[in-house]
Amino acid sequence: MENKPTSVWTSNRFWSRSAGWVTGVAAVLLILLTFDTMAQITMGTAEDVENKVTKRVPSPIVINYKITYEMDQRRGHEVPIIGGNDGNGKSLFQEKEKFFGRDDWTEEEAMELVNLGKLTVQAKNCMDCHTLLGNGAYYAPDLTKAWLDPAWGPEGPMQAMTGASSKEEAMATFLQNPDKYPTHERMMPNLGITAEEAKGVVAFLKHMSTIDTNGFPRNFGKIKGAVYVE
Repeated sequence: MENKPTSVWTSNRFWSRSAGWVTGVAAVLLILLTFDTMAQITMGTAEDVENKVTKRVPSPIVINYKITYEMDQRRGHEVPIIGGNDGNGKSLFQEKEKFFGRDDWTEEEAMELVNLGKLTVQAKNCMDCHTLLGNGAYYAPDLTKAWLDPAWGPEGPMQAMTGASSKEEAMATFLQNPDKYPTHERMMPNLGITAEEAKGVVAFLKHMSTIDTNGFPRNFGKIKGAVYVE
């Protein structure tokens, strides 16, 4: 009886070996990507800031600095600029601004404040309505870059509405009594946030605004009269 040649596409051995190679290559890629991601999301230190080293997630000590959001022509989207722009789209880490009356928060103090804010956000289930870093809901505004929202700036309506003299004070005042300041038809409920918790949440929001999120949320910087720089 004549033996007919068997097509490779119907060979169990071929498909078994192919599956093994694909699984092996995918596993190696996953391991490499995991190490790369870990390096990208590891929080920077105060020493990095002192040495003007930009980290995707900078040290919380950046709450001592002025934060802007400027267009990076090479990357095609806005990036956080900390303490002034060096003219080449990089942070200078020089220009400071008062945060609740101080611009000398130590790394330990800043970390404690930011952690308090993060825990408060989690305890109050803020992501039931808001989005932070791509997680949460879209019932209420995305908070990823809330610190940069011009509504809280000196020319925005929130400082006048709350009677505060600075952005951080306006945000903290609003968080403690949101029912007194109707800003949206979907009014934020009063969550019983204390003054210290509100301070922590504002620090958390300011620190989050300094995280390089590759331009997310999209078009945030193009708000009229806001932080977009041609």
